[in-house]
Formats: sequence, structure tokens, C-alpha cells
Amino acid sequence: MAASSQPPVPPALSAEQAKAVLAEVIKAFGAPENAQRMEEARDNACNDMGKMLQFLLPVATQIQQDVIKAYGFSSDGEGVLKFARLIKSYESQDPEIASMSGKLKAMFLPPMTLPPHGVGTGGVAAS
Repeated sequence: MAASSQPPVPPALSAEQAKAVLAEVIKAFGAPENAQRMEEARDNACNDMGKMLQFLLPVATQIQQDVIKAYGFSSDGEGVLKFARLIKSYESQDPEIASMSGKLKAMFLPPMTLPPHGVGTGGVAAS
């Protein structure tokens, strides 16, 4: 790999290490105080996408920062983005990481509902 003039590179985590950090982040979202912070932010957002970004994303980012800074990521939004990119790079190689990543995103991104195609035409029901 060629050296570049980019800012300091976050720590290189193996897939197993990335999985462990991801599990810790998911666990942090489940902690009572964080779950309450997320619930309050969700209530403030009222399912409005703009408000989700305003209220929910900063809380979700803070929760992730608190965990990943212990692994050498910067404790700012950039650190969270680098962690997200690292996880994304492993998603195609490791189904467990892909599944955990989806679970994490579901904790702070609203479910995207697609408009129904031909209501009542025997579509496959999502369960």
C-alpha cells in the first residue's frame, strides 16, 4: 500500500476484532440509559426523517463513539464514519458481520417502507 497524505488511519481491525467491537456497540445500545436516550430522541423525532437526523443520529453517534474510542478510533463523527466503512468492508465477506450491521442500523434508522405494488395481489408478506 502506498503512503498518502490522508489524516491518521484508524486501527486496522481483523474481521474477528471488528465483529467483537460491533457486538459491543450493539450491547451499548441495549444499555438501559442508552435505550432511554434513544427512545426520547425517537419520541422527539415523531417519525419525521428530518427530525430523525436532528435528534436520533447525534445520540446514536455518541453511543458508538463511547465504545469505539477504546479501539483507537477518533471520538468524533469522523471516527464513527471510519468504523462504519470498516464494518461495511467486511459485510460481503462475513454474513455474521452483515447481520450484526443490519441489526445496528435498525436501532437508529427508521424502517424504510416501500409502497405496496398492487395491493391485494398475493404479494409475499414480510414477517
